[in-house]
Amino acid sequence: MEFFDVVHNRKTTNGAFLPDKVSEEHQRILMEVAAAAPSQLNSQPWRFVIVDDPAVIRRIGDISGDSMTQALSEGTFFERYRPYFRFSEAEMDARRDGMLFDKMPAPLRPFTKAVFTKRGQTVMNGLRVPQTLGDQNRRLVSESPLLLGVMLDRSEYRPGELSSFYSVFSMGAAMENVWLSTVELGMGIQFVSFPMEVPGKWELIVDLLKVPDELELMAVYRLGYLPAAERRPAIDWSSRQRKRPSQYVFRGTCETPQQGWDASAN
Repeated sequence: MEFFDVVHNRKTTNGAFLPDKVSEEHQRILMEVAAAAPSQLNSQPWRFVIVDDPAVIRRIGDISGDSMTQALSEGTFFERYRPYFRFSEAEMDARRDGMLFDKMPAPLRPFTKAVFTKRGQTVMNGLRVPQTLGDQNRRLVSESPLLLGVMLDRSEYRPGELSSFYSVFSMGAAMENVWLSTVELGMGIQFVSFPMEVPGKWELIVDLLKVPDELELMAVYRLGYLPAAERRPAIDWSSRQRKRPSQYVFRGTCETPQQGWDASAN
């Protein structure tokens, strides 16, 4: 695949992976491309833990599913990320960012715009939407053939100091290399984020993975091979829209938006 095709075809996998184990060769390739990323003074602050033990993966799936159910039931997730939710094509086209909820079960569609109200939260809880989504998330994580924990060396990652910015920036570059490489390998990848949303849940994963004190667990991803035809979950979203260049590029100074490039943008 051509490089620019890989960049534009990169996406987050919301659905299930094939049950096939990720080959050791592909695991090695992903770690080698991560190590090829740039880092400040070649510090290479990243560390990775590859998890392929089904029992450990199932336990992390349980933690993730429980976290999602709790965050959605309490309304903290909707409150925190409200600016990023879109419920119509028109809104998505105008903003060109965030996530468009374009696939919802029929009973929920009348309540989508009220999800951020007290009444909407009550309706969602009454229809057991948090439990449905939590169970779906539990299955997706638990049935993944591979998880990847991403850590930073605490000697580099020192919050409040410039080295912390450098190390996080370097980690992002390493993970972008991994993400792009999954496209070439016929794989998918998704950030397992919900354990970070609920106090105490992330620490359970830290303990499970036996992360030493000198490392900070920054993220966990699930990976696997993609089926020929991806089946979308019952409640799903689309995030393929991107802002037009005139919305994020300036020419000369930040007072002058870039003109003339919007027509060629996707």
